[in-house]
Amino acid sequence: MCGIVGYVGSRRVVPVLLEGLRRLEYRGYDSAGLVYRHDDRLVRHRAGGKLANLEAVVDEHIGVASTIGLGHTRWATHGAPTEANAHPHADCTGNLVVVHNGIIENYSALRGELMARGHVFTSETDTEVIAHLIEDCLDGDLASAVRTALARVEGSYAIGVLWTGAPDLLVAARNHSPLVMGVTAEACLVASDIPALLPFTREVIFLDDREMAVLGRGTYTILSVDDGVPLDKPVTTIDWSAAMAEKAGFRHFMLKEIFEQPQAIRNTVSGRIVPDTGLVDLPEIGLDDAAIRRIERIALVACGTSWHAALVARYWLEKWVGVPVEVDIASEFRYRRLLVDERVLTIAISQSGETADTLAGMRRAAQLGSRVLTICNVVGSTMTREADGVIYTHAGPEIGVASTKAFTCQLAALFLLTLYLGQVRGTIDAAERQSLGAALIDLASIIETELPRLQSEITGLIERYYDARDFLFVGRGLNFPIALEGALKLKEISYIHAEGYAAGELKHGPIALIDRDMPVVGLVPRDSVYLKTVSNVEEIKARQGRLVLFGTEGDDHLRALTEDVLFLPEVHEDLNPMLYTIPAQLLAYEIANRRGCDVDQPRRLAHSVAAEYPSRPGLVSPAVHRPDPAPAARKTRAAGFFFLAYMHKCM
Repeated sequence: MCGIVGYVGSRRVVPVLLEGLRRLEYRGYDSAGLVYRHDDRLVRHRAGGKLANLEAVVDEHIGVASTIGLGHTRWATHGAPTEANAHPHADCTGNLVVVHNGIIENYSALRGELMARGHVFTSETDTEVIAHLIEDCLDGDLASAVRTALARVEGSYAIGVLWTGAPDLLVAARNHSPLVMGVTAEACLVASDIPALLPFTREVIFLDDREMAVLGRGTYTILSVDDGVPLDKPVTTIDWSAAMAEKAGFRHFMLKEIFEQPQAIRNTVSGRIVPDTGLVDLPEIGLDDAAIRRIERIALVACGTSWHAALVARYWLEKWVGVPVEVDIASEFRYRRLLVDERVLTIAISQSGETADTLAGMRRAAQLGSRVLTICNVVGSTMTREADGVIYTHAGPEIGVASTKAFTCQLAALFLLTLYLGQVRGTIDAAERQSLGAALIDLASIIETELPRLQSEITGLIERYYDARDFLFVGRGLNFPIALEGALKLKEISYIHAEGYAAGELKHGPIALIDRDMPVVGLVPRDSVYLKTVSNVEEIKARQGRLVLFGTEGDDHLRALTEDVLFLPEVHEDLNPMLYTIPAQLLAYEIANRRGCDVDQPRRLAHSVAAEYPSRPGLVSPAVHRPDPAPAARKTRAAGFFFLAYMHKCM
């Protein structure tokens, strides 16, 4: 997720762009850049790392007499977070520039085609292909060229385009990435989010998918990308505080991020699976087919919420790939005698790619000869640099401490990995692969539809539960890790003691605690262990337990057990963990909010990646296949990779 801002009007543009970028920096911290027209040419300034680095670069240009420009703050998806990969990106002439938020799925094919026609690329990004495509289509009409170019593009985008041949025009367009216009009598603006517009106007126009705008000084035209037909869009007056605007109207970043999950899942899955066949392509995995067939065991290593994702993945991998899987908490994995060698695939899971224990564990596994793969959200992080291969989740920055969208994106990536390994090893037949792939693709839309209803229903029932001292979450099979995750979310942000348990283990201790005062959240979808789980829930009911149940639509039996049932659509059994974590997140959020807790910054929870020093020298060794960078290099990279303390979760 990146942030873009554009302006054409009567003000000096550089201060406008910087102010807009400050209000969008939460969308990305890898690099920043801006461009403005001056003396009939486009002047670009770019810098790696946070916006402050760009501000230092352009400080002497604050007063430049330019009134049109674009700015960008980057969250890297393709290409390392370097100055060369920072936006804006230019065409071969330097007379046309583009800023972009989104993911171009077919960029590799387009890049190859354009290079064959003589185009020269200067970055590793997917965005640069857009600039060259527009250049290829340009014949005096910028809007027409943008439309023609976008017809070739597959994926998500919000773009801003400037061209010296149209010196007073800014063209913007969107598809599956947010873009909002701001309008005044003498200026037009465009941005990824409302906060960037509020210092200049509260009159906005929300662009929809496959719509574009041609902006001038106080004038604009909105067109369909597909056919160029002019569109009439309403102007909306925004009455938000700055804080509300940053959260897009949500009360907290955590709630905003819960509602961002459908798009984050789409971003993670998009371009990696063929809908009609279920065939999966993971070009960055770093393993050829022969290496995949040689795998005899898989070791999953993670911390916190990422560990729960690993527990779910164990079920998938053993079921569909037929390989034994071990799941370790990284802080334990790194200190025990590891029976790991070249026949073991080690998969390290981390949102930030900087979690010290997980990094130490993957380095140790690599030293013992294991191939190492990482599931990570941050391009260019240490884990992605040191691993043999990577599967990026495209969740975007997560501001709230309690992980939500990063978790569901990790699950999506791990499910893709499962399908891919099964595809290569021949353990999933074509029909089953197609069914599983279609179910994964459809899941984002199902979650998107259900989120508002679930929030409403949960808000209605929390009055009976928010003041409880203890909670128990139970589930079986694939849903046992979600019981653990639900309990973790509740204790993280509401400060209520909560435990997750395998429902079949109730008789081994937890059942002694159940009484009228202890709410029990049961995950009871109609799956292969449904009858067993229902039996466990009946045991709780018999002991006057206060039941909150998550179950499948139409299950009247659950309704007979308690009035507090949240029904969810029936999906493929293997995808229940991704669906059933949504009400667990919302339950934790609404209880914490009702208790007046600081949801986004809960007490005593640190987003720390500080290394834990080994108890004896030599216990943790650096990777043997990729040496640790020199101290000076590490220090330089830290400016780019250790963005904000709160981004680096122990995941």
